[in-house]
Amino acid sequence: MALATVYSRALNGFDAPLVSVEVHLANGLPSLAIVGLPEAEVRESRHRVRAALIHCGFDFPARHMTVNLAPADLPKESGRFDLPIALGILAASQQIPGHELDGYEFAGELALDGRLRTVRGALAMTYCAGSAGRTFVLPLSDAPEAARAAHAIVLGAAHLREVCRHLSRIERLKPIVANREWAPQPLADLADVRGQPQARRALEIAAAGEHSLLMCGPPGTGKSMLAERLPGLLPPMTDQEAMEQAALCSLATVRSQRTTTVRWRERPFRAPHHTASSAALVGGGSEFP
Repeated sequence: MALATVYSRALNGFDAPLVSVEVHLANGLPSLAIVGLPEAEVRESRHRVRAALIHCGFDFPARHMTVNLAPADLPKESGRFDLPIALGILAASQQIPGHELDGYEFAGELALDGRLRTVRGALAMTYCAGSAGRTFVLPLSDAPEAARAAHAIVLGAAHLREVCRHLSRIERLKPIVANREWAPQPLADLADVRGQPQARRALEIAAAGEHSLLMCGPPGTGKSMLAERLPGLLPPMTDQEAMEQAALCSLATVRSQRTTTVRWRERPFRAPHHTASSAALVGGGSEFP
């Protein structure tokens, strides 16, 4: 076929809307055009995809290729669309079976040799894709994290060749089983606070009634010590709360900042410095998070 459609996911805050990667091959001067509101890193994917396909032994079609990322009004960022674009080119040029693509969603950045690199927001994508009924294929490094999403079937691959062999029914990828075991970590105990009966009582009422607290006072009066012990008064997180927290952590720009494993089912607590500005607390810029 000269037209192929591959499904992927974009990131729009916590949401991960569905993106259809449509690849069309036509006669004309050899070129690759990417449309659908792509940002710079998405437009640069044509160079990564071309090098990866050639290195893996596939033919890069010498035709006019158009890649449409639908919906067109949704901004597309990061290199997560490298893998679906490459598979769309292979399916449109009949190098892999195109009918196998309907039941899958793909995300992954391609190295020039075809290796799959980690992407941001893996759990957020599979969390939103759990009800779509499709299997999600991700880089192997992201698969254990993404497999925590309920009702999601996640496959991990380390190389473009592995994905192509799976779609060609030569060597199937095995589903990733999430490790949902949870060993609760010791939390700060309110018994460590000496005195402060009114503050302790206010903390207990706020935890029981889900109220907000504003602590005011001079330095050294115990505000931070009391706030640090509030998570220990809260009930265990539900499955829904734990999944939402882990999905938000997976959106961190730097992978080393992700805490979905060590903080699974732990109430989040942050202690910014007292000199932090309002912009530093809530974040800034045109991209979330």
